[in-house]
Amino acid sequence: MAERVTGGLPSFPHDNWLVSLPKAEVHVHLEGTLGARELVVLAEQEGQALPRPETELFEVGNLADFLELLDWGCALVRTQEQLSDAAYRLSQREAGSGVLYADVIVNPTHWRSWRGRLGDMVEALDVGFTRAERDGYPPVGLCLSLLRQQSAQEAMNLVRWMASSAPPRVVALSIDGNEAAAGPTAQRFAPAFAAARAAGFHCAAHAGESSGPEGVWDAIDVLGVERVDHGVRAVEDAALVGALAERGLPLGMCPTSNLKLGVCVSYEAHPLERLRRAGVKVSVNSDDPALLGTSLELEYQRVGEPACWGIAEYLQVAGFSIDAAFCPERAKASMRRQLAAFAAASRGKERT
Repeated sequence: MAERVTGGLPSFPHDNWLVSLPKAEVHVHLEGTLGARELVVLAEQEGQALPRPETELFEVGNLADFLELLDWGCALVRTQEQLSDAAYRLSQREAGSGVLYADVIVNPTHWRSWRGRLGDMVEALDVGFTRAERDGYPPVGLCLSLLRQQSAQEAMNLVRWMASSAPPRVVALSIDGNEAAAGPTAQRFAPAFAAARAAGFHCAAHAGESSGPEGVWDAIDVLGVERVDHGVRAVEDAALVGALAERGLPLGMCPTSNLKLGVCVSYEAHPLERLRRAGVKVSVNSDDPALLGTSLELEYQRVGEPACWGIAEYLQVAGFSIDAAFCPERAKASMRRQLAAFAAASRGKERT
């Protein structure tokens, strides 16, 4: 771990408690798991200049610059082997954080070398993830994501491909991108999300990050999503908070991402804890861990410590992550059993 875990964690000595905590991760982008050294090597192989020195490669000040960096990095991944290796390394990262299952977001628009070859791209990812599972790393579901600047026809084309190809690893349709730059887009993409649901896919959306609460309302009422990724600014609308809690709609929140991109000013001020106390099912996630210099266990620590979480709070939020995952119910039941056993063992140690 990058930092020693202390604070509201159990009183018995156990630096790896947060790693051992059984949990899912439901908001992590493949694009954001490509590390600096990995990108430098790829750039050298392709004869591409770095946009800035390696030590400053991930220094971005806003969401637009962040997305531009993602495009540059993903364009360096050109072969099936490179893409499969990226998938394998993501699974290794998830295992190192104690993840039992991950929903991994992949936005094909970032991967310039794979445009027009979506089937080949998904197959390459499946090869990497399957190899990782055979080596004991956690299972992964793919959430194929639209970019907000795409057209309604492009969105429908993606869903039609998903429905006709039925790739077994693809579990959901998602949407991401800069809400502030794109403006309201829910009406444009509503038919595609309806078609995805009709075809049996889950649906999620990034919302309430660079937009206000209205973006979250659009996601849940117009797109009909089952999970909102980010949803930070939902806290500004009491009626929305109440609706999220009443409907049991989960938020896949990413504290460090929100801080580094200027959505929140500090971990203490991050609304995750206020939303949790209001009855919203919040989960903790790493978003783009390599680019942000974070890990899932560190994200738990960063929100849990200022809120003085104890065992109960960490267990609750880990449970929310399992509830929010787009894996089969039998997999969720297995994860819940592991979480219950871990809870019993942790409370027993705390009493001794």
